[in-house]
Parts: sequence; C-alpha cells; structure tokens
Amino acid sequence: MPPNTGTCAFQVGSETYHTWFQIVGDLRSTRTSGIRPLVVLHGGPGMSHHYMLPHTQLHGTHNIPVIFYDQIGNGASTHLPDKPPTFWTLDLFMDELDNLLQFLGVSGEFDLLGHSWGCMLAAHYASHRHPAGMRRLVLVSGAPSMKLWQEGANQLRDKLPKETRDMLEEHERDGTTGDQEYQDAMQAFSNKHICRLVPWPEELLTSFAIMEKEPIVYATMCVFVFCLF
Repeated sequence: MPPNTGTCAFQVGSETYHTWFQIVGDLRSTRTSGIRPLVVLHGGPGMSHHYMLPHTQLHGTHNIPVIFYDQIGNGASTHLPDKPPTFWTLDLFMDELDNLLQFLGVSGEFDLLGHSWGCMLAAHYASHRHPAGMRRLVLVSGAPSMKLWQEGANQLRDKLPKETRDMLEEHERDGTTGDQEYQDAMQAFSNKHICRLVPWPEELLTSFAIMEKEPIVYATMCVFVFCLF
C-alpha cells in the first residue's frame, strides 16, 4: 500500500495552520488486528520527518502502521518565519500532537516514538498530558538534562586534536563559523558522533537542509529547551 499523505488543520488562537502527515499502512486495520499505530516525532527542533523514514520498515516486517509528520514551522507543514520567540513553546507542539492524534482517530490507542528533540517532546507529552491512549513510549537519543548533554558534548570535543580545538574556538570567538575550515572540522566531528554512515543518507541531508533553510524554530526552541531541561 502506498503512503497516504495529507494535512490536518491546526487552530492556534484565531489562526489556522496545517500539519503535514504521512501514514504508512492502513489505520483501519488496527481496529481489528489489535496492532497499534506508531507515531514518530522527529528531532531538531525544526528538522523534518525525512530522516525518520527508515522506521517505515516496521510496517513491512510487522505490519505496524507508522505515522510521520512535520512539526509546525518546517518541512511541508505551515512555515511561520515571522512569529516572535514567545510563540514557540512546548505547549504549542504538544497541542499540535493532540490535534493530529484526534484528527487521525488514533488518540484512543497508539505508541509514540521520539528522537532527539522529539524524544524530549515525547517525554514531556507523556508526563504532562498523560495521554490515556498511549500504550508504549519509545525514547531514542534524547537528553533528560541539557546541562549533562552539554558536558558530554564538551568531553567529546576535548578529545579532538589540540590544533583542531584551537581552530574551532578561534572561529567561534571571531564569529566566522561559516568558514570552510570550521565547517569541515564540524562535519568530521558529526561523522563520528552523529551519523557514522559515509556518505550521509539522502533523507538525513534533506532534513538538515530544511532546518538550515529556515532555522527560526531551531534557534528559538534551542534556547527554550536549554532553559527547561
């Protein structure tokens, strides 16, 4: 069965936005088979669903319907580059998830998987919204504490050669992080600690490109997340 895509109207105050989603599998079959759909929350904040698409295999191997969506602000969902920082909150993204679950008719029984920022969103959603229909929560590569995450990232960075560390610090101090030398060093770091596949999968490159093209959600929510977690 080919993926089913669509959009879901998402009301925020007096304005209506749209959440793009993709369903792999048949949600109707879950009512008779007892197999719960899996809802996937991508990372970023501000990336897209593309790099999470390998989870499509869960439908092929176990007949589990998988629901992907682009969180508001990026991907194929409504873009809002002019919204102030106060607009972007955890409650906004939890409201969007609630709205999507209701729209797709799966709020009564579903599993939830979150990766990176999506892991934080999923954990916060589970602990603050207490969704009655959620049966399983899968947290992948998330950070329960941004302070500990930053300490761990710094420890990995400290293992780089001294000349590389000095170069990175110099560019960061001078505001020249767009320099190719800096970008090449960070790519080498990412190849070791973010994704070890070389070259990177096209889906991952697509998600990063989408975030970099319109970084408002990433830039705003990263500050918020660092303060909250």
